Amino acid sequence: MTAKKTLSHTLGFPRMGAHRELKLALEQHWKGDIDAAALEAVGADLRARHWVIQREAGLDFVTVGDFAFYDHVANQIQLLGCEPARFGFGGDEPVLSRYFAMARGVQVDAEHTCGLACNHGNTSEGSEGETALEMTKWFDTNYHYLVPEFSSTTQFKLASHRLFEEVDQALQAGHPVKAVLLGPLSFLWLGKEKEAGFDRFSLLEQLLPVYENILARLKAQGVQWVQIDEPILGLDLPDHWRHAFEPAYSRLARSAPPVLLATYFSPLQENLRLACQLPVAGLHVDAVRAPEELTGVADWLPSHKVLSVGIVDGRNIWRTDPDAALARLRPVADKHQGALWIAPSCSLLHVPYSLQAEATLDPEIKSWLAFAVEKLGELQTLKAVLNDDAASVQAALAEARSACAARRSSPRVHRADVALRLARTTADDDRRASAFPQRQAVQAERFALPLLPTTTIGSFPQTADIRAARAAFKRGQLDEASYRQKMQAEITLAVRKQEAIGLDVLVHGEAERNDMVEYFGEQLAGFTFTTNGWVQSYGSRCVKPPVIYGDVSRPAAMTVAWTTYAQSLTPLPMKGMLTGPITILQWSFVRDDQPRSSTAQQIAWAIRDEVLDLERAGIGIIQIDEPAIREGLPLRRAGWKAYLEWATRAFRVSASGVADRTQIHTHMCYSEFNDILPEIAAMDADVITIETSRSGMELLRGFGDFKYPNEIGPGVYDIHSPRVPSVHEMINLIQKAAGVVPIENLWVNPDCGLKTRGWPETEAALLNMMTATKLLRQKLAPNSQPKATEDS
Repeated sequence: MTAKKTLSHTLGFPRMGAHRELKLALEQHWKGDIDAAALEAVGADLRARHWVIQREAGLDFVTVGDFAFYDHVANQIQLLGCEPARFGFGGDEPVLSRYFAMARGVQVDAEHTCGLACNHGNTSEGSEGETALEMTKWFDTNYHYLVPEFSSTTQFKLASHRLFEEVDQALQAGHPVKAVLLGPLSFLWLGKEKEAGFDRFSLLEQLLPVYENILARLKAQGVQWVQIDEPILGLDLPDHWRHAFEPAYSRLARSAPPVLLATYFSPLQENLRLACQLPVAGLHVDAVRAPEELTGVADWLPSHKVLSVGIVDGRNIWRTDPDAALARLRPVADKHQGALWIAPSCSLLHVPYSLQAEATLDPEIKSWLAFAVEKLGELQTLKAVLNDDAASVQAALAEARSACAARRSSPRVHRADVALRLARTTADDDRRASAFPQRQAVQAERFALPLLPTTTIGSFPQTADIRAARAAFKRGQLDEASYRQKMQAEITLAVRKQEAIGLDVLVHGEAERNDMVEYFGEQLAGFTFTTNGWVQSYGSRCVKPPVIYGDVSRPAAMTVAWTTYAQSLTPLPMKGMLTGPITILQWSFVRDDQPRSSTAQQIAWAIRDEVLDLERAGIGIIQIDEPAIREGLPLRRAGWKAYLEWATRAFRVSASGVADRTQIHTHMCYSEFNDILPEIAAMDADVITIETSRSGMELLRGFGDFKYPNEIGPGVYDIHSPRVPSVHEMINLIQKAAGVVPIENLWVNPDCGLKTRGWPETEAALLNMMTATKLLRQKLAPNSQPKATEDS
């Protein structure tokens, strides 16, 4: 009897390309520089290259269906034929145009009428059209997906051939294919009802026949396996959702090729036995997030089923310790009598492409890391050992063991001064001197802002000139004095434009910042940076997360000079702009050798130092952005309390050293906040700004029901779309907000920062926002007039 052979595969691969080719092609297409055929050619080339990489790494299948021009959930919406009726598609429009209309919105005005997404800004006060689909975070990652919209009139049909065309492309290249689909229950769960009293779960029965058709067609094409992702099995599901899995998959099994059901990001817990017993040919589990469940899975999974173990971390960039991984795999291989596959824990979408492009990264730290391509190499090494071919990978094993040992013992990782500072903290370090009502009165007297004060979230357009100057400075082609002069000119431009628009509280525009996390990480000890470690956030938007490899501290002031320069240009209040400790944590690749809570506290004290320096420099309003605090929640509610305790304390530590007269703002975006409102209130920011425009202020309703005690600025227009909303739309949203939040506590602002937009659309939208605000000020308080500030 021959020993069973371990196979390897990946749940998904990064889409953007080694040099962000997809990002560049998308933005060229949106500007009208290349047509749809040219964009499709870029996509086909990237897929072909990525499949070759997978095969060269020894994977037994290539994964098809993980590629997307914007978002894989948007792909699924088109595949299932449930594009929202509000877009008015007739069905004869180009598929890509409809796709980008859902992702980016539709602009229609008196001078230009189009039924689909337009590639230009618009300055018409009367512009109308359709807002893009709402975006929110993909589970607890920093990837944004487009939220499907469901109602009683939603219908499904097999409407897109893209998946099948991509399968044909892979088959014609001679690759063994594993297609990937988002499962029917997860697809419905991740959507949103757009009709009162409607339950999207009721759509399951009409959705399943479309999945049957898709699976039958994939089987006819010769697909060897279909990976169906059901990550919601790692959530606390209502019983009727849990009970729907078995009948749903019994039905799908009739027409499907062998199905590998994939779960990731969270333990299965009470769903473990259910997942193991579903009528599918195999089960993938995340052994990085839930290693303790491997034994249970091996016990419950029938021997005729494939067990796929996610053993390489698909969410972080640290090298896999081969001995630890093998120690985890070998008992499972012995216990489970069926086939064993190994894979990353989840799609590699969440890590950069390859270390090969990192020529300037510190060699020691580089040796501790593995990006997507290297992670496939790690699978190859582990597979060889499990298949009794360790001799072929001895060099790779020795290199990995040496790097892991060096990281554990490196003196660069731990610092005594940071440990001592945290040891000396007290329980009162996270409390403001006075309660919010007292602070509000002092701040109202200091700033004397009008009813419905207006501001922006922080950043202004990052123009080609700004990016070129920053790049030249980094390359040493622009000296520091010249760079500072250029950035000050951009700050001056932003301040003058804000004054002309009529905003009440200004920002300096962040011209000098490459990214809201990277900028701070570059100036904090314990961080390092990649040159090309890009990760997709949404659409063409990529971020380059810092790498936190050691203890964190702040050697010097990071923002004070830029902010005080901006304040010197205007008598209006100027906000100091900082990124909060949890967002820096969440949007970085975080060290995995100590609890995340410890790293968060280190970052919090570093940010506190900056807050106090800004206050000493005369900056009276300081915004500490925490858009990622909700996404850091454990996916299981049992872990929420502990996380929220240390996460909200970290924010309060960063903010609580200031006097009552200093106003602390925070910003959060694209998350469901209603289930953690007491904890958000406990952060005790004087003003919170949140994303609400895509949801039509739905997200604000919970703040009203909760009677959120502090001031709040719900976003009145979506900055992720080039579409310029009309004055009428913004009046509507502000009025909705005023029905929920006491008018004296209400601010007016966009949803998020404006760095990705152009100046024409930015100015047009902000002018409309100011017009809407002024009209409502007259309506709500005709005698309300702005007052001069006491100081700034």
